[in-house]
Amino acid sequence: MLMFDEMAARGHEQLTLLTHAPSGLRAILAVHSTVLGPAIAGCRLVTLDEPLALRSALELSEAMTLKAALYGLNHGGAACLLLRPAQLDAEEGGDAQGHVREALFRSLGRKVSSLGSRVLLTEDARVSGQDIAYAAQETHHTLGMPTDTAAATAYGVYRGIKAAARHTLGNESLRGVRISILGVGTVGTLLAGHLHREGARLNLADTHPRKAQALRDQLGAGVQVLGTEEVLDVPCDVMAPCTSGASLRSRNIPRLQCRLIAGSEHHPLSRRAQELVREAGITYIPDFAINGAGLLASARQLSAEQAGEQIHEVVARISALAEQHHKPPHLVARRLAERRIELIGSLGHG
Repeated sequence: MLMFDEMAARGHEQLTLLTHAPSGLRAILAVHSTVLGPAIAGCRLVTLDEPLALRSALELSEAMTLKAALYGLNHGGAACLLLRPAQLDAEEGGDAQGHVREALFRSLGRKVSSLGSRVLLTEDARVSGQDIAYAAQETHHTLGMPTDTAAATAYGVYRGIKAAARHTLGNESLRGVRISILGVGTVGTLLAGHLHREGARLNLADTHPRKAQALRDQLGAGVQVLGTEEVLDVPCDVMAPCTSGASLRSRNIPRLQCRLIAGSEHHPLSRRAQELVREAGITYIPDFAINGAGLLASARQLSAEQAGEQIHEVVARISALAEQHHKPPHLVARRLAERRIELIGSLGHG
């Protein structure tokens, strides 16, 4: 990847590498936009190699910009990916682990503090509200209070699927609807619970099959476990990707037998895969439109239910506009977000 070309193509403002040897901090901070206000940086603890972590930071920060704009927040988008330090695995015992984690996130907070008010840290995958509370001891630039973002995100995705189903499947009811969930981590598991309670028929797939099997045993009837490759070939109404990213690759799009793609995963489809999905007649609700309830809950201090209703409202609007103008929902959603950035950004800063 040519770093500066990639930044220019996506419109990024800043890319910063943060290090602190004693705590093991090695972080990539990508700031996509501060046009609407300080950039919200979701913090993720990852085990990716450096080139992939860099690309992920650029993708996630752009998605955060679009998400914040689409949901009316006066914020831009950023992403902070922390490469998991060996210290977290090497030291044993609760107190030792706690000290290492505290040092890691306090060092992050101190580094971010030096950037001024351009960036606000918040939790994302494998980073908790307590981690951000550690960072907050060193910087005022954190977002809101600790929130159960996973629960809010899962409920929002559930409500977003219902809103999209009304236009794609002809009915908001998910009873009897066949839904394949690819990835049953925290959000995928919670989403499965919401869908199962409504009577959806679920296919579960995960790279750790025992997790999927345990969830099937917990939920009971109407649930089957499939392999991560097998699930791509099985007919369903909705494919809900809920893994760590890029789970639906371009070469696999012809295998899909679904009518709707909607899940919690960030960037499940590349730009090329999005085009192939459109050509196949599959509706795709983009990640930044459907997985934002955790962000809304934190930024606006909403309950999961309140944040989820905002997701439902926006996805319903996007779906209606897409139907009215005969355009794919993912392009409609992007244009709505970009238009707000253009118009509000044109006002300047006073």
